[in-house]
Amino acid sequence: MGPSNSLGLRLIKEVADRYLEARIISKDVVQNPNDLMEYLNQTIGHKTKEVFAAIFLDAKNRVLTSKILFTGTLTTSSVYPREVIISALQHNAAAVIFSHNHPSGDVEPSKSDILITKKLLFALKYVGIILHEHMIIGNEGFYSFAAQGLISMFNKEFEETNE
Repeated sequence: MGPSNSLGLRLIKEVADRYLEARIISKDVVQNPNDLMEYLNQTIGHKTKEVFAAIFLDAKNRVLTSKILFTGTLTTSSVYPREVIISALQHNAAAVIFSHNHPSGDVEPSKSDILITKKLLFALKYVGIILHEHMIIGNEGFYSFAAQGLISMFNKEFEETNE
């Protein structure tokens, strides 16, 4: 493949990324999971390194912006709650959706995936930001922390420990 073909492929990918991002901007992605999944598959599903991304939402759950916050290695990505909170506040987010990919394709969450989700939910709650979802994207589909009841469970734990 020559340099012009490589440039053409990168250009096509960039146009597709921007098109899918434009489709989710100002939409209530919490109520429109198909557009969200299509966007996440396109933007992080194919990455060869693990990345952790956030979709920042306004008070009506419309997308403000989407951002890859951390890039890691083939098997892990370090996530720093302080940096996540700073980014959410800078974007005036009322809510957030997290996602990360598993380059291995296996979407089952690791213990560290579960722990960081809980830490992030608690940290966000302290500054008044809602965590709606954390999705793991892989070539075998996706894993939804909300659909599996983990987000609700963590919210309940937060309320119980802060009564």
